[in-house]
Amino acid sequence: MLTTTVRLVETNGVTLRVLEAGDRGAPPVVLAHGFPELAYSWRHQIPVLADAGYHVLAPDQRGYGGSSRPAAVEEYDIHALTGDLVGLLDDAGVERAVFIGHDWGAMVVWHTTLLHPDRVRAAAGLSVPPIPRARSRPTERWREKFGEDFYMLRFQEPGVADAEMAADVAVTMRGMFAGLLGGDAPLPDWISPDEFEHYVTEFGRTGFTGALNWYRNYDRNWETTPHLAGAQTTVPALFVGGTADPVGPTMNPARAREVVAGPYTETWIEGAGHWVQQERPEEVNRILLAFLREVETS
Repeated sequence: MLTTTVRLVETNGVTLRVLEAGDRGAPPVVLAHGFPELAYSWRHQIPVLADAGYHVLAPDQRGYGGSSRPAAVEEYDIHALTGDLVGLLDDAGVERAVFIGHDWGAMVVWHTTLLHPDRVRAAAGLSVPPIPRARSRPTERWREKFGEDFYMLRFQEPGVADAEMAADVAVTMRGMFAGLLGGDAPLPDWISPDEFEHYVTEFGRTGFTGALNWYRNYDRNWETTPHLAGAQTTVPALFVGGTADPVGPTMNPARAREVVAGPYTETWIEGAGHWVQQERPEEVNRILLAFLREVETS
């Protein structure tokens, strides 16, 4: 396996801590993590993709880990987040890359295909499929569909969820990884105590405000992207989901074709939960490598 290095990249007004592996002249692949995760969440994929001949870039996205955590909520809108990923290509001196995202990172990747289409060779989303722009304001839709206690609505007020989650980081992270959002739960068997401690240490240091600010831009993202109504991408696209993902009911993969006009593959991993690339790394790696090979030959 090739060595993974750590670099600080200045781009788009922030500093991103990036895990990098592979030859800088090789086909580039950008890995975008979700909430509440880190570039470390791709630890099972980075060396495998690099060893297969790809130049892998996995940032702690803004608000997370060793990257900048701007104070203003507006600094975390979809334009900033997609601009960060594109900025990694500028730093690497390449025009296009394959973007692969998980959870919130998948949403950023799908938006990158629409906001920066000339920079995307292909796109893959894990746990979150490509879905069309909402017809109404997101927070209004959530209230109607899920009720006032829906977790994304509870995340909206600055400071509240931040303090609750930071009160006991280990309990918060165990609850998240066990799919119970905030409850005290046993550590899942797919993550070792040392791996878990890495998350606890990092979020104990940074808190959760930067991460939660992504959610506080849902309405702003909707307000600033009316031009994406009906927009489609023509690049090859892949969605990978787990059949036991508790987040699944909030998504609608059946609408993917409203967004993706090019080649599209939907793959389900039986029994996998939300943290699919950490829970089932061998299967995910096999799927991603097959997708990348298809992209290379297309």
